[in-house]
Amino acid sequence: MPPPYSPAASLPRIRFHDLRRAHATHFLASGDLPKIASERLGYSKVGITLDLYSDVMPGMQDDAVAKVDAALKEAQKRR
Repeated sequence: MPPPYSPAASLPRIRFHDLRRAHATHFLASGDLPKIASERLGYSKVGITLDLYSDVMPGMQDDAVAKVDAALKEAQKRR
């Protein structure tokens, strides 16, 4: 008779570091402030968070440009 099915046996092994990186990645990708992510991860400075996880935020420059562009267009409409 085979042993009972164990869901845990079918899951890949995940290191704590992988969970931490996934948490930071999802947090920053969702648009939350890097300072908040830095505090949640326990870093003393937000620059550490930005240095370590900036690779997951390549679209942030595009988003920032789009926001500035939209603000400028809105300001021009009001003139």
